[in-house]
Amino acid sequence: MKIVFLSASGQLGGAERLLLDLISALREYRPSWDLVVVSAREGPFLERAMEVGARTIAVPFPGALARVGDSGGAVAGLVRGGMAVLGSLGYALKLRAVLRGIDPDVIHSNGYKMDVLGAWSRTGGMPLLWHLHDFTSTRPLMAGVLRAYRSSCALAVANSPAVAKDARNALGGEFPIEVVLNGVDLNVFAPDGERVDLDALAGIAKRSGDVVRVGLVATMGRFKGHEVFLRAIAAVDDARVMAYVVGGPIYDTRGSEVVLERLHALVRELGIEGRVGFTGFVGDIASAIRSLDVVVHATTQPEPFGLVIAEAMACGKPVIVSAAGGAAEIIAPGVDALAFEPGDVEGLAVGIRTLVGDADLRARMGAAGRTSALAKFDSRRIGREFAVLYERIAARRRR
Repeated sequence: MKIVFLSASGQLGGAERLLLDLISALREYRPSWDLVVVSAREGPFLERAMEVGARTIAVPFPGALARVGDSGGAVAGLVRGGMAVLGSLGYALKLRAVLRGIDPDVIHSNGYKMDVLGAWSRTGGMPLLWHLHDFTSTRPLMAGVLRAYRSSCALAVANSPAVAKDARNALGGEFPIEVVLNGVDLNVFAPDGERVDLDALAGIAKRSGDVVRVGLVATMGRFKGHEVFLRAIAAVDDARVMAYVVGGPIYDTRGSEVVLERLHALVRELGIEGRVGFTGFVGDIASAIRSLDVVVHATTQPEPFGLVIAEAMACGKPVIVSAAGGAAEIIAPGVDALAFEPGDVEGLAVGIRTLVGDADLRARMGAAGRTSALAKFDSRRIGREFAVLYERIAARRRR
């Protein structure tokens, strides 16, 4: 069996890390399979893909196409006559030539941009699987584009029941969708292991005495709730709390990320300069999570899944969750996590105060989170589940 994975990014965002876990799990479960990653950029993602056992090929986007996001308006714009200008048609032809040379049994596209380009580039009846990581209905123009090309897709896989339900409604008809929950490597994301010096990464003096380290671990995506987090830290007003924004800009697409300078300005405005550190991008997420006492997930809109929630639970850390969408489906509030409504600054502040003030609760909730992670998020499971799906849709081509 030969599987080609299409990735628009060479960086290590959530979707890319999930793909690495899947490749690693497949390498263990189906060691004879030929796994090939085709990425639109060089970068750490391709390096890691080689480390976990995939062949890699870089087919770089032209600059204009790289900067176009996968939002509905952007991709619809490519379809509505902008392809020549942005180089998307030329890229699709180049990608088609690469796919012909590999002749995969299944193409697995990762992200909306590659879903569309995969539909344009597949040839010879190659089955295409769309891996849905986001709510399609929030991007109505994108939903229209995907509906137009859904006949090119043999199967869509959603990362949560919430995403699957949304996609069925948005794409209509009898479109085939399966659910495979995201997983994490429970050996990497574990309570024991290396920790990083967050203060050193942030370039701030190390605090002494009774310190409770609370961190927002996220990409710099605009909906990840950085402002909500910082305002909640200001509202907590507890000298023991040291807050960290763990993450940095990683994407080329315009307008997709918050601007760090604006966050620094907000910190000054709120008067919490000495209580917040910005670490920048951290490659070893597990070591950063282990260095925190409380992990915050603060998205301002429903989260399709919430990978950092699963990672924090696996590391035995108490996590406070913006509980909507897929994120609400993977926690038991009050048992393995605390929950608040998206965008509710005071609700998040209450959760932070609760955990900061009760070390025993932090320990109990962290232990319960690890138990939940062992039961639900083992990345070896996703290898088995995807292997079954690949074999099913590849068999249809051979008939």
